[in-house]
Amino acid sequence: MTTKGFVSLVGSGPGDPELLTVKALRLIQQADVVVFDRLVSAEILNLIPHGVSQISVGKSPGKHCVPQDQINEIIVSLALSGRRVVRLKGGDPYIFGRGGEEALVMRQHGIPFEVVPGVTAAAGCSSYSGIPLTHRGLNHGVRFITGHQKNDETLDIDWHKVADPDCTLVIYMGLANLQTICTELVRAGLPVTTPAAAIHGGTTAHQQKVIATLSDLADAVVTAELKSPVTTIIGEVVTLSDELDWFQPDYQQDERVVAYDSFNLARA
Repeated sequence: MTTKGFVSLVGSGPGDPELLTVKALRLIQQADVVVFDRLVSAEILNLIPHGVSQISVGKSPGKHCVPQDQINEIIVSLALSGRRVVRLKGGDPYIFGRGGEEALVMRQHGIPFEVVPGVTAAAGCSSYSGIPLTHRGLNHGVRFITGHQKNDETLDIDWHKVADPDCTLVIYMGLANLQTICTELVRAGLPVTTPAAAIHGGTTAHQQKVIATLSDLADAVVTAELKSPVTTIIGEVVTLSDELDWFQPDYQQDERVVAYDSFNLARA
């Protein structure tokens, strides 16, 4: 009888490989096979040891090359063959990462699993853009929402509930619907002058940041030609972005190259 394998649902963070947890790195290096998403950075994929099987199941907006049901089947099949499977996901598995769905499938098939948290895009992109998600005197909470629905359906959001001027709003995967999101938030009561930011490639050498007001953000993103993935942050905390902006992508990239070379030499 074949011994069941083990599945690790691992968050890889927003892109910078130095934001990987120690546990995530260990599991990647001990895996028999890694099943990874589109948003896992190339630098993190380069940490997978030679000879370890890699399966891409990445999905991009409007182009779902591998349906979720098929992804589930792949993971189950690999685990039932006795392998140690790392399901490597961008950000955190349980924050808009469908990690809960995949964990339920493992439970239904009696496959042992674990969940390894990762730095979610909201935390990573905001920190690397000089935007604290909470700041005394500027807000009293944070709310995460998704900016797109399954099968590209119309957004089903109670805009009046999320249009709170005292709460920072972070929108995941909302680039295609950004104009609609901004319009609906204004209709629900947020001032048109509410500070807003859109961040592409947060924490990486390709990071781009656009700062505007809520009414102008969508047009500013088009002008800047930001591409997916984009994390949107709306709220008064965005006013701190310039003052607290510390991240220099080019400099940080040089530093990471040195760090990787040292890391690889230590492994050799």
